[in-house]
Amino acid sequence: MVAVVATVAYLGLEARSVEVQCQVSSGLPSFRVVGLPDKAVGESRERVHSALAAMGLSLPPKRITVNLSPADLPKEGSHYDLPIALALLAAMGVVDREGLADQVAVGELALDGRIIASPGVLLAALHAGGSERGLICPAAQGTEASWAGTAVIAAPDLISLLNHLKGTQALPPPKLAEPEPPPRGPDLKQVKGQEVARRALEIAAAGGHNLLMIGPPGAGKSLMAACLPGILPPLTPSEALEVSMVASVAGTLVEGRISRARPFRSPHHSASIAALTGGGMKARPGEVSLAHLGVLFLDELPEFQRAALDSLRQPLETGEVTVARANAHVTFPARVQLIAAMNPCRCGHLADPALACSRAPRCAADYQTRISGPMLDRIDLHVEVDPVAASDMALPPPTEGSAEVARRVAVARDRQTARLAGTGRRSNAELDGDLLDMHAQPDAAGADLLTRAATAMRLSARGYTRILRVARTIADLAGADQVTRVHVAEALSYRRMPPRA
Repeated sequence: MVAVVATVAYLGLEARSVEVQCQVSSGLPSFRVVGLPDKAVGESRERVHSALAAMGLSLPPKRITVNLSPADLPKEGSHYDLPIALALLAAMGVVDREGLADQVAVGELALDGRIIASPGVLLAALHAGGSERGLICPAAQGTEASWAGTAVIAAPDLISLLNHLKGTQALPPPKLAEPEPPPRGPDLKQVKGQEVARRALEIAAAGGHNLLMIGPPGAGKSLMAACLPGILPPLTPSEALEVSMVASVAGTLVEGRISRARPFRSPHHSASIAALTGGGMKARPGEVSLAHLGVLFLDELPEFQRAALDSLRQPLETGEVTVARANAHVTFPARVQLIAAMNPCRCGHLADPALACSRAPRCAADYQTRISGPMLDRIDLHVEVDPVAASDMALPPPTEGSAEVARRVAVARDRQTARLAGTGRRSNAELDGDLLDMHAQPDAAGADLLTRAATAMRLSARGYTRILRVARTIADLAGADQVTRVHVAEALSYRRMPPRA
């Protein structure tokens, strides 16, 4: 007879059902794994053999065939070790086959029989709960799996798991860990001066808008970007689970703790296309997906490879990224808030003739044109950050810090949540189509100003739409139901492009 154990295959954030079928039959002694296994799955034969030997069991001198069904679905990862071992033990009669019928198993085996962690356990737990099954997983990831709300058997090693299945030992159910405390970042009280930039940062946080800061070195651009997580509202429980699913696939969840803080990713400017958008042989999520529902901070924006930057254009517009491979297309979520910072030119001191290089203003033109126009068009707010004078640095800290700004941002986000309930949108940055016409249309004076400004500034249709979104956020911060001329005027002031020679 054939013993069957259920497991999963990961395709992006989707877990697909896989049956591990094991048959022990007469013939020359052999151990084969079929069903499009990758190298890690093919090597599971040796790990399973050693793990059984550590328990004092030896493989029967027969033909052992393990089939991973459906056979045309590529199988990748080390989490197939445990279901292959359980299917083999069931075929050998060591464990009851019926007891495994309502379980989904994932986990990697060590040579001494320990069950060690593997990425994607949270997705497997959600899949098991959706099919009304329990989950067998490593003990180190029992806490992570428990967030899915399904029955979990978290075993430290293979022998303990077999004893539990036979009823001679009871493994304790895993306990939910406390949510991870939010990381403590810098406070806006550390930012002196920069009133315009602070206001733009508040608008960006309130509406989830993309922001570009342009200024000389040492003006505080990176500091203000690091302050942004402190003024953003925490993730809702459903959003926290969504973010944790991406972290689970990437293998970055620490001790199964789910954080309510929004992700903040700051990749180096040498990052490749695959590092930013995802890819590789196993199509892992990139920085734009790891920052899902959070902040992607790109410092020294023109120093990034132009092709890598342009690869972000589609994810910024659609909120997802699709990694295409010959054998599969994998889609990851990528609804991020882009915060970028750059110097006005390579030397960084274009505004100060005493410090500017001899190639100014040609230096600025060459430096800024490294960023494509379509990429800049997707950034809602452009703000110029002036250098901080020594007299400003000598002043006491401002009385208003991150806590005060965060309260205003929370009120504005609550207005958006109530307005967009049931639409699938989370913030003003996602307004489009009928929702934009319904909630962001200005009054007559504001519409007239926007029409004349759009003609004078030669705004694209995308730029026109983003002005309306920003104006709607400014109105929310002011507690206004109607977008007026004042709100449109302020939104237009942040649409100024960086100076070009």
